[in-house]
Amino acid sequence: MVGPEGPLAAGIADRFIASGLAIFGATRGAAEIESSKVFAKTLMQRHAIPGAGGAAFSDYDRARAYLRKQEPPIVIKADGLAAGKGVTIAESLAEAETTLTNLMKAKSLGEAGSKVLIEEHLHGWEMSYFVFTDGQKLVPMVPACDYKRIHDGNQGPNTGGMGSYSPPPGYTEALGHVIEHTIMEPAILALADAGRLYKGILYGGLMITNKVPKVIEFNARLGDPEAQVVLPRLQTDLIDIMMAVVGNRLDTIDVGWSDRACVGVVMASGGYPGTYQTGFPVNGLDDVDKDIIIFHAGTRVNPEGQILTCGGRVLTVVATGQDLAEAREKVYKNVPRIHFEGCQYRKDIADIKEYSTG
Repeated sequence: MVGPEGPLAAGIADRFIASGLAIFGATRGAAEIESSKVFAKTLMQRHAIPGAGGAAFSDYDRARAYLRKQEPPIVIKADGLAAGKGVTIAESLAEAETTLTNLMKAKSLGEAGSKVLIEEHLHGWEMSYFVFTDGQKLVPMVPACDYKRIHDGNQGPNTGGMGSYSPPPGYTEALGHVIEHTIMEPAILALADAGRLYKGILYGGLMITNKVPKVIEFNARLGDPEAQVVLPRLQTDLIDIMMAVVGNRLDTIDVGWSDRACVGVVMASGGYPGTYQTGFPVNGLDDVDKDIIIFHAGTRVNPEGQILTCGGRVLTVVATGQDLAEAREKVYKNVPRIHFEGCQYRKDIADIKEYSTG
């Protein structure tokens, strides 16, 4: 099972398939729905999949000319993969021009910014929607919401994700039906029509605008930190599902989900998503309640068996409950029991005052 987007975009699934080996993940061609935002936008426009209005550019001067005709806030996306940091919501024209210059001239994200997508800013509340698919049948997963900004109140720079929860309070089965039939199914069929059979998990990052779902972006994988609050709710054996996808028999699997809510809080290194130090001992991991799940991300074990930090996002602490309020209370009771030098985490994950996580 391939977790990160980099190996998928590089074609690891193609290599395995060519060697007759089982692998759960999209081929390079299918994964382009994530690895190229310009490709994804073109696919959506061709097949009338609802999303933000916008245009793609590989020429800086043309992009700047188009930019100057837009009304802020303006969304600017690097075409290629950028570890979750390739999207800027510019609140002013000056900020938008600076972002464009950094991407296309200064190459702040390398070749990922050689092409850019300039889009209108959608208003509403965000939701992540996932499906298992073998390229023919799709099976919906439970949706989630994530928090991209580093600080409380959705302030500061974007990160790979600082927390998540499931289910979104604004989600209904009727909304899921609309998403499945107007977004996810058309995207999978469009890829198949283009000779890019999609197998694995397709993730739709959506904005619900006036009760109408629109695509912000697609990911060719189960997102992080959403995975940490989605998979604990899965009641069917994940291996069985993956093998059914690989074997083109997803229609034979009955996928079940728990009704319990799930909340995850990311504990990150001080300075992340900018420059940060690593190598600090992680203490308190044995002091949490027995039903708390701790997912390790940026950790390592030294020769003495001590767990040390070795990344930006170090841990995700997860709790389940009868509802979001109970899950949230449990996770925030346990997070302070874990500590390492410079530790930072958001204190407003799943503090839902409105259906918007930013």
